[in-house]
Amino acid sequence: MTRKVWFQVGVGFFLALLIIKYFIEIHWIFSPFVIILKVIFIPLLLGGVLYYVTEPIQRFLEKRKWPRWASILTIVIGLIALVGGFGWIVGNPIAVQVNNLVKNVPQISASIQEAADYVFKNKDNFPPQLKDFIDNMANSAQHFAVVASKGLVSFLQSVVSVSLLAILIPFFFIFMLKDHEKFAPSVYKYFSGERREWVKKTLSEIDDVLRSYIQGQLQISFLLALIMYVGYLIIGLEYSLLLVIFAFFMNMIPFIGPWIAFTPALIVAVVQDPVLVIWVSVVTLVAQQIDSNFITPNVMGKTLDIHPLTVITVILAAGNIAGFIGIIIAVPFYAVLKVIASNIYDERNVIKKKATKSV
Repeated sequence: MTRKVWFQVGVGFFLALLIIKYFIEIHWIFSPFVIILKVIFIPLLLGGVLYYVTEPIQRFLEKRKWPRWASILTIVIGLIALVGGFGWIVGNPIAVQVNNLVKNVPQISASIQEAADYVFKNKDNFPPQLKDFIDNMANSAQHFAVVASKGLVSFLQSVVSVSLLAILIPFFFIFMLKDHEKFAPSVYKYFSGERREWVKKTLSEIDDVLRSYIQGQLQISFLLALIMYVGYLIIGLEYSLLLVIFAFFMNMIPFIGPWIAFTPALIVAVVQDPVLVIWVSVVTLVAQQIDSNFITPNVMGKTLDIHPLTVITVILAAGNIAGFIGIIIAVPFYAVLKVIASNIYDERNVIKKKATKSV
């Protein structure tokens, strides 16, 4: 019976529960490590993203016999020039749109309140189904406001933390560019034989998955934002540049992100001209169709091989557990766990075949 898969899985699950139980009971031992991890996590995350974005450039330069220090210096100077050029080109339009948005906030709030008052005053004239929907929305409005405010506070706290710890990001980024080949050997040097090769292969696949996801997701976000910006300019939507910058960051969240980005565009359209709601919806729908049928299949391909329903489930669960940061890292974290689990399963089958092989 002990050789049955269901028995082994059951024992493993029971042991995992015991480990979690005792880990929770002695969590105070790990509190200093958790605090340190929280301090370095965001700079490490952003430094890792910058590394995976610029690593192809470093590889390209070093293939042409550039020394490591020259490639790193070129990348850093290039990033500074890129950020400075972007700020010089779009800084003034962004400032103008932000000022206009701040000035128009009272008008936007008044318009939304006026529309809500009209709906509630005339809801008795609506069909029963629409009336029930309005009542349900009214009952959940307060709960939604509380959740949204908590999410906003959490997001602002994350932004402040990133700003305070921004000085650490260049250090992580530069050291990753300088010593990235040393990480895997520093891990698998403690193993030998077939185990060493397995660890080496697993680390290589994790690196490939993270590189493909980060580089691909940034390309997808940029192309989607570009399509939406062109669409917003064509329909004459106000604050289009601000909305597109917000959409760029939200599009990094698979499947759910574009619809999060759609919400502020919809609000601006309602206030500016209700007819624009239709055109904003059309622009979003066209962008999503182009992304689903052309951009994502060609950029990401089957790299992650994760079902869309799994992605949505993982994102929602991570959002409830770790907030906005959890939503950002949910998919790559799941992809890494999948690589590890897949390699463990394959190794287990290899060991099982060797153990049962007839002599």
